[in-house]
Amino acid sequence: MLTGVNATRMELLRLKRRLNLAKRGHRLLKDKRDELMRQLLAIIGEVKEMRLSIERKFQSILERFVLAKAAIGSYQVEQELLLPAKKVSVKTGQKNIMSVYVPVYSKEITGEIIPYGYFNTSGEMDIALKDFDKFIESLIDLAEKEKAVQLMAREIEETRRRVNALEHKLIPELDETIKIITMKLDENERSATVRLIRVKEIIRSH
Repeated sequence: MLTGVNATRMELLRLKRRLNLAKRGHRLLKDKRDELMRQLLAIIGEVKEMRLSIERKFQSILERFVLAKAAIGSYQVEQELLLPAKKVSVKTGQKNIMSVYVPVYSKEITGEIIPYGYFNTSGEMDIALKDFDKFIESLIDLAEKEKAVQLMAREIEETRRRVNALEHKLIPELDETIKIITMKLDENERSATVRLIRVKEIIRSH
């Protein structure tokens, strides 16, 4: 039962309005939680596939760099890559998913991935860099989706706590308080009726 509540009809009316509001909020929060969970599961499946694909690509890129080092030597590879010619910048925006603001990354890419001439290098190094060029864009896309997953999971947890607080604490307390106040008001009304009957009997007896 809620404490500090007076057993009056005005208080009863206020508590009933509060109970209706709590039930409506509980229903809306449950719908929000379920929809967020549905969208989260869809994104998680996509993120899992992207991560596996990126891990395979990264392993392939590393293997090609190893082959390039074996062909022309580590020093030559480092010299050819000293002055990168490609620049990647990322701008962040937002989009709203069920009141959750998730990031949207937009890429600005300038220059070429290969900063050297082809005379002193190997084909494995050229392929590794071109694959790495695509890999960077995939990595940015993955980062965007993984951040969205993190934010949505946090919102689901907060929404779940609110749903539980309403379902297991506030709504039962309001229900119990309304019942107790209703019983007290009914009891007071019966007592008033009994007193009125007695007063009438006393008046009649005189």
